[in-house]
Amino acid sequence: MRDKNVLEAFKLYMKLSNEGKVQKDEATGYMDEAIRGILTTFAEAVDTTIISAGDYIYLIPLTVQSEFHISNQELKDRYLPSKATNMDIYLMYLSIIIFMGEFYDSYLTTQPTRDFLKVDDWMQCIDNKIQSIKQMDEGVLKELEQSYEYNWLGMIKYWDNLDIINEKVKKQTARTSSRKSLMHTFTKFLIGEDLAKEIGDEELALTEKAKVIVQRFFMDYEYNRGIIDIIYSYSGDEGVKDANNI
Repeated sequence: MRDKNVLEAFKLYMKLSNEGKVQKDEATGYMDEAIRGILTTFAEAVDTTIISAGDYIYLIPLTVQSEFHISNQELKDRYLPSKATNMDIYLMYLSIIIFMGEFYDSYLTTQPTRDFLKVDDWMQCIDNKIQSIKQMDEGVLKELEQSYEYNWLGMIKYWDNLDIINEKVKKQTARTSSRKSLMHTFTKFLIGEDLAKEIGDEELALTEKAKVIVQRFFMDYEYNRGIIDIIYSYSGDEGVKDANNI
C-alpha cells in the first residue's frame, strides 16, 4: 500500500510540475491523507507548496531558489514587451502588492472587502503611493535600497517618465511608453497566472488562487515586510493599512 501511495503521489506531482495546476476531479488521490502527505514532501523538497483553491490544486514556488520560480527572463519572454528592463519587473512587483492590498481593509484580514478593482483606479493607487514615496529623503531611499535590494529611486524616475498624455486611450500597443500600456501588461500577467480575472471592461477581481496566496503568504508580514513598510508608512494612509498596525 505504501508503494502504491508513493506512485500515486509521484504521478500527481509530475502533472503539477508540468502544468502548474490540476483539476480536483482529476486528482482524486489528493483527498487521501497519506497520498497528500507524500505529495507535500515532494513539493517541499523543491521549495514549493501545494494549495487548494476553487476547482484546482496548484504547485506554488516558495523561494527564488525553487526551479518553479519564474525568473526575470521568463517574465520578459512570457509577459513583458521585448524592450522591457528589470525596472519593469520592479514596478510590476510593486503594482501587484498594491493590487492585492486594495482588496483588503487590513493585511491581517482573511477575506477581501471589495468585489473588483478598475484598472484606472489601480493605476491611480500606484501613482499615489509612488508620489508619496518620492517625498522621502533620497539618502533614506538609498539606504532602503541596500537593505531590501529594491531599486526605489530608479523605479520612481521610470514611472514619472512614462507618457501620461494619452492615458485615456483604451487600446495601446506594447510599444507605447505609457502607464496605461504598462497596466495592460501587468493585467496580462495577473490573468495569465490565475491571480485575477476580468469581470467587466477593465474590471479585475481576485481568483480563488489569489485569495489563498494572500491568506497564506501575502498576509505573512515577513514575506513583504520592507516593501509594505515603505508603501504604507509613507503613503499618507491611516488606520488598518498603516504598516505600523500590521
